[in-house]
Amino acid sequence: MPPTAGLRSFFLAGFECAAQKRGDGRRLDLLASTRHDLHARADYAAVAAHGMRAARDGMRWHRIEVSPGFYDWSSVAPMAKAAAEAGVQVIWDLCHYGYPDKLDIWSASFPERFARFAKAAARFLRNESDDVPYFCPVNEISYWAWAGGDMALFNPMARRRGAELKRQLVRAAIAATDAIREVEPRARFICAEPAINVVPASARQADQAAAENYRLSQFEAHDMLAGRVAPELGGSPDKLDIIGLNFYPDNQWVHGGGAIPMGHHDYKPFSEMLAETHERYGRPVIVSETGAERSARPAWLNYVSGEVQAARQSGVPVEAVCLYPILDYPGWENDRACEVGLLGSPDESGRRAVYQPLAEELERQQARFAAAAESASPPLLRRVAS
Repeated sequence: MPPTAGLRSFFLAGFECAAQKRGDGRRLDLLASTRHDLHARADYAAVAAHGMRAARDGMRWHRIEVSPGFYDWSSVAPMAKAAAEAGVQVIWDLCHYGYPDKLDIWSASFPERFARFAKAAARFLRNESDDVPYFCPVNEISYWAWAGGDMALFNPMARRRGAELKRQLVRAAIAATDAIREVEPRARFICAEPAINVVPASARQADQAAAENYRLSQFEAHDMLAGRVAPELGGSPDKLDIIGLNFYPDNQWVHGGGAIPMGHHDYKPFSEMLAETHERYGRPVIVSETGAERSARPAWLNYVSGEVQAARQSGVPVEAVCLYPILDYPGWENDRACEVGLLGSPDESGRRAVYQPLAEELERQQARFAAAAESASPPLLRRVAS
């Protein structure tokens, strides 16, 4: 049988859990600023009510590891309990751009400390439930390497060290995967990376080569994890389990220029990007993040869902689409209100307003995929399922 991701629902809810430090020294904590950490019970009940029985959420390493080797799980225990009560399966991000103060990300101790934390996280979840745990060890290695290692947008605030940072983050992800498997061999892992398309600014050979090299860089983290590139980092094929692709409206651009608008002849169908990734690795694929802002939300979900359906019909095993973020949130740079979610800001009881156009589109797409799955199932399986 081909491998499967084993998720409880096709559509997932994604709770933004970024925890990086900005250049001004302020640490972001999106679980706190969206108040998901306070209202996890209401949030999980809400996403379950909208048919999402699986979700991405996060463990905040900087809050849990109170001193080297000592862990306080009080910030994550209520969220894990809330998800279990709502019957929602969680993929836990362990390092979503954030790490403890005074830990040098460039040091040999960084992967070691992260592996110890990951192992402790696996033990914590094993004590909470006998369910198979799911982890995303390091979120968006490629983006973090660019943003933190080349552009100094957030920690570690470096320039011209992106390649070095990517290798270090891969080391950490590999060490964490091995450590978790020592505790829980059944554990599943998602490598969530941006899916991009980059086209040349001109027909000149040099421009075409530069654009294609940049486009192919989206696969470097996967290749390192799988041991295809830089095998000295410790990668191996078993380090790639479920491939997660993060895809947003600005993920296609002209090399050295602006975004490619949808409908332009250079805009690459997302279904082709999904197919290329699966053909390259032969692993289950999920859309681990996707979403748009304000009134574009339902139209974007319609587009992505249509492309996923097209990919599935061509034999690409796309097994989930994660609406990310599922909650409106304050912007990283200026705290502006980012209206991106299915759910808005909470009232005192934790109830959040629903963005109805997106809710209606989600319901349409859930019915569409359910009907497609029903028609594709053998008659005997349909009778058993009913």
